[in-house]
Amino acid sequence: MFRRVAVLFLGAAFLSTGCRTQSQWTPTVDRYGSSREQYLERDLEECRELALKSSGHAPEEAARGAVAGGLIGAAVGVAIGAAFGSPGRGAAVGGAVGAAGRGTEKAEQSERQFKRAYINCMRNRGHRVID
Repeated sequence: MFRRVAVLFLGAAFLSTGCRTQSQWTPTVDRYGSSREQYLERDLEECRELALKSSGHAPEEAARGAVAGGLIGAAVGVAIGAAFGSPGRGAAVGGAVGAAGRGTEKAEQSERQFKRAYINCMRNRGHRVID
């Protein structure tokens, strides 16, 4: 039974982390600051690096969230499952649901922070950013 719960935790963590990536997104810019070359060569890369540092990396944040959510979900699942005569099944279901939900939530928070930091950095460098 423990193996099933562990497999469900890991599966939920991989599912929630595999869907998110911060490395591909770039903000849409309507007007460039001092020059298009500055925008393309320096600002995009520097702002991406700063945004990644600011937000944490989405897959890592999702994995941490999945583990925490899985543990909490398993604990709640054991209690509910015990009331219905199957604590092991309750732990497995609760753990999987908790891991998937919390992992996805943490990845989304990290992604929002990444985009917000990236946009702010580009705006502070004189670019008019649409999104």
